[in-house]
Amino acid sequence: MPSHNDVRDTQMPTKTADQPQPSSTNEDVIGQFFNAETAPSTALAQDFRTGYVAIVGRPNVGKSTLMNHVLGQKLSITSRKPQTTRHRIMGILTDEQMQAIFVDTPGIHSKEVRAINERMNKAATSALVDVDLVLFVVDSLKWVSDDELVFQKLQNLNVPVVAVINKCDTIKDQAQMFTLLQKLHDTATFTDIVPVSALRGQNLDELTRVIQKHLPIAEPIYDAEQVTDRSERFLASEIIREKVMRASGDEIPYDLTVQIDTFKDEPPHQDPKTGKWRKAVTFIDATIFVERQGQKVIVIGEKGEKIKQIGIDARQDMEKMFDKKVMLTLWVKVKKGWSDDERALTSLGY
Repeated sequence: MPSHNDVRDTQMPTKTADQPQPSSTNEDVIGQFFNAETAPSTALAQDFRTGYVAIVGRPNVGKSTLMNHVLGQKLSITSRKPQTTRHRIMGILTDEQMQAIFVDTPGIHSKEVRAINERMNKAATSALVDVDLVLFVVDSLKWVSDDELVFQKLQNLNVPVVAVINKCDTIKDQAQMFTLLQKLHDTATFTDIVPVSALRGQNLDELTRVIQKHLPIAEPIYDAEQVTDRSERFLASEIIREKVMRASGDEIPYDLTVQIDTFKDEPPHQDPKTGKWRKAVTFIDATIFVERQGQKVIVIGEKGEKIKQIGIDARQDMEKMFDKKVMLTLWVKVKKGWSDDERALTSLGY
């Protein structure tokens, strides 16, 4: 794992004796995160603001966790594995003053060894087009080559770019943040630099304030109650994929995808045989595709115990998200080479 000292190996400017020490502005930013009582925020404009916000960064820096916690609702799946997010997931935050339409993107990375990697990078890069603001998420103490790759893609954009330094709760000494903060500041690329802890929800109010000030004055695009543009069918497939990844650890890296075969809503009805009224229920049949027979065995588990638990966990999350009863049936099949087959990727929704 690269150390924080690896920052000086990138193309970003390094700190020398001739360069100024972190400015008072930078000190205020750091203090705002670490102090229990943050400085009072400036008055916000009364005019309603609406805009699209792309969340970009390398894999595994917490982009999906950030969006989920800003929204106060889980939409994008998470795990400790990099490249968990494969699609552009849209989340919508609406309050009395703004509507921010977030686009959570796959992590941009340099190792495009398969067709799916290329499509993930294209999805992330295309999110930079036609948005009103970009959030560039970086790890608080790590800067690696993929961070530099994303940074280069942010040059010459015609929209504001905010650097979001994530996982700041892991920093024990405030001075540790100065070097990265100074480097980001010296690039003159970012309108704002906001330290946060997405997982713990720290300083997200400040980030929301910064987002609002950069959005254009406009009427809302979506209803206030709408939190995503994705269908329940898509969200169900992502929930299942998350549960498989979490249950399988490092045994199933990226060689899996989920296809929803049946998604059928059954309204409340009276049972013709018993005369009893039955609650509404959604029947979902899904197939988990892996690339090798050995992976199928791992997902199913001994005597089917692992796939059973995956189904229970996925169903509980779906019922919480969809607010209705779900009957879930899972199948596991081998589809060799699907992640490097353009036709297969298209058929599976990539």
